[in-house]
Amino acid sequence: MIDRVVAAMERHQIAIYLAAIAAGGLLGWAAPDASPGLEHAINPVLAALLFVTFLQVPAAELVRSLRAGRFLGAALAVNFLVVPLVVAAMFPVLPDDQALRLGVLLVLLCPCVDYVIVFSGLAGARNQQLLAATPLLLVAQMLLLPLFLLAFLGSGLADVVDAGPFLEAFTFLIVVPLALAWTVQAWAARRPRGQAVMAVAGTTMVPLMVATLVTVVASQVPKLDDNLADIARLVPFYVLFLLVMAFAGLAVARLFRLDVPAGRAIVFTGATRNSLVVLPLALALPDHLAVAAVAVVTQTLVEVVGMVVYVRAVPRLLPV
Repeated sequence: MIDRVVAAMERHQIAIYLAAIAAGGLLGWAAPDASPGLEHAINPVLAALLFVTFLQVPAAELVRSLRAGRFLGAALAVNFLVVPLVVAAMFPVLPDDQALRLGVLLVLLCPCVDYVIVFSGLAGARNQQLLAATPLLLVAQMLLLPLFLLAFLGSGLADVVDAGPFLEAFTFLIVVPLALAWTVQAWAARRPRGQAVMAVAGTTMVPLMVATLVTVVASQVPKLDDNLADIARLVPFYVLFLLVMAFAGLAVARLFRLDVPAGRAIVFTGATRNSLVVLPLALALPDHLAVAAVAVVTQTLVEVVGMVVYVRAVPRLLPV
């Protein structure tokens, strides 16, 4: 019975995630006073989601991913060379507002490590190879993001952005879940009970993603009231980014001479952004920059809808 329910959830993930976003929007509108409490719930829910994600990446697979030179090189190139260049080219057309620009930079400069695995798999990408690279992509983005922000926003960045939240996010959302995941893997290799825990944890991916989306969206919807016009101006920017990165990812895949499944994975990793992980960073900004968090969540809403299109379009862009 449980296996059938899990299989059904996995088959209908896109519809479930869209429903979760809608439910989060309704909750945020109906219960705006719950927003502060929901914000405090974001990190624990997200840490649980990343733990389950990392649990699917055996330590041996991470080592093997380091040896997959062309794929890893393409993933790093598209995310940390091509994406910053695309953002730099589009940056001048952003609204001239420091908080909005900071929110856009936070979200667009960091590659996704969670639902990209789901959506790329639905499009026939080699998502297990992408999954194995997620810890490396997470570490790389946390190391490079401060440098990218400094390059885009200048030395005045230090006056508004504290390094503390970056270190806290790195520890709580990367180091701790990854260490716990590998500990459970080692336990499972030695004990049947550990294998049972891994099996149960593997069934929670979709529910945890739903909980994360509902929590994130509901916590930020009440903040839209005073910033709706400015936030609406970001939507075309995010749509354009998705459009450009489809072809940029294709170019990188061809440059590295990847096969079709690997090439599709590169297109997805270049287009999907790490909004859920960077949101805690945006929430830690000073009050006068609070709208940056709404800019991050807006990107999530645009991207999830965009992924529905990508699932159908990328196989046509990179046919077998």
